[in-house]
Amino acid sequence: MTIIKLLGILVLLAGCTQDQQNQLSRKAIELLDGNYLVTYANGSTTKNWTIHNGKVTTSEKGYYYFWDDKKHYVQTPIENTFIEEI
Repeated sequence: MTIIKLLGILVLLAGCTQDQQNQLSRKAIELLDGNYLVTYANGSTTKNWTIHNGKVTTSEKGYYYFWDDKKHYVQTPIENTFIEEI
């Protein structure tokens, strides 16, 4: 039964456009509290933030929002921002 559910999810994702897959991925990140390394990279500019026991949220405006370990509120554009679970 679990295998059938997993195959169903994979079929649905395969039928989604890349943008839809990205939106689903961002929504999944919103639900998960955890430890993350957020990296913004654009040309020669690279910035990193660490989040412990927190979450990253998004809005329709195209930004990620989160509180870093130093208690700074950070807003980064979704484009060129990478989120890794640590």
